[in-house]
Amino acid sequence: MKERIHKDVVIIGAGMAGLTAALYCGRMNLDTLVLENGLIGGQIANATDIENYPGFVSVKGGDLIATVQTQAENFGAVIDEFDEIEKVSLKTSPKIIETQEKIYEADVVIIASGMNRRKLPLPEEKKFSGRGVHYCELCDGHAYDGKIIAVAGGGNAAVDAANFLTKYAKKLYLIHRSELRADDFSQKRLRANEKVTIMLQTDIKALRGDKRLEEVEVFDKKSGEVKTLSIDGIFVNIGVEPNTQLFKDELTLTAGGRIPAGEDCKTEIAGVFAAGDVREKEIRQLTTAAADGTTAALLAEKYLAKLHETK
Repeated sequence: MKERIHKDVVIIGAGMAGLTAALYCGRMNLDTLVLENGLIGGQIANATDIENYPGFVSVKGGDLIATVQTQAENFGAVIDEFDEIEKVSLKTSPKIIETQEKIYEADVVIIASGMNRRKLPLPEEKKFSGRGVHYCELCDGHAYDGKIIAVAGGGNAAVDAANFLTKYAKKLYLIHRSELRADDFSQKRLRANEKVTIMLQTDIKALRGDKRLEEVEVFDKKSGEVKTLSIDGIFVNIGVEPNTQLFKDELTLTAGGRIPAGEDCKTEIAGVFAAGDVREKEIRQLTTAAADGTTAALLAEKYLAKLHETK
C-alpha cells in the first residue's frame, strides 16, 4: 500500500512558474512539494543565452533555473523529479495526487505543467537539438548573428519568429509544408525583407551535419524537386502541446488544451490554480510565468488561511 502524505501545497511542474510559486510558498512557511517528471526548468533549461529577463544582461537558461530552484529549496520547498504522477482528484477535499510511489493529500494544487513545442518529426532531431535545432528564438536567436537561419512553420508563431530573427540573420529561409496561416501584417513584413526566402508547399526531409547542423534537405511538393540548403540553425514553430492530459477529466480545457484561469490564476475548482504556459492567456514569456507563479502562491496562502478559519 502506498504511503499517504499531507501537504499544504502541491505544485505540478518545475518550470519558471512552478519554481517561483514554490519559492513564495516556502517563504510563507507552507509545506510545499513540487512534482516534476521531466526536466527541471522545462524548455527554458536548454536556452543558451537569455537576454530579456530583468536583472541579467545575459544568462543561460540552466543557470537561471538553478538559481530559482536553490531559492525555493532554501525556503523549504521539496522538489521531487523522479516520482511520476499517475492520476489526480482535484474536486475532493483534500485534493489527491497519486504518484507511482505515494499518495499526496493537498489543500492547494498549483498546476504549472507547461507546454512542449512539437518536435521536428525527423530521426536526426535529437542529435542536433541545441546544436542547430532550436525551439526558442527569443532565447537562442542571438547566437546566430550574421548566420544563415531557417524557420519551420507557417502560423503566427513561426512568421513572428522569422521576423524577429531577421535582425540576426544574414539569410533566412521560412519553410512550411502548406500555405501561411499568419496574419496579413506579419506576412507582408516578412515578404518585404530582402534577406528572406519563403518556401511553401515544402517538406523538411532530413537534417545533416557532423557535430552541429550544417544542412537541411527539403522537398518541393509542387515541382517534385529535392534541394539541400546550407544553414547554421533552424528554429521550429510547428505548434505546441500543453501538458494537460492529466487534468482533462477534472478541469474544463480550452480547444487548444490549456486551462482557463484569469489573472488571479484561479481555476473553476476552489484551491486549484493554473500558472505559466499551461494557463490560457495572450502573452507567454519567462517574466509572465514568474508573475503567475507569484500570484498563484500568494492567493493560495489566502485560500489556506480562510480554509483553516472554517475548520
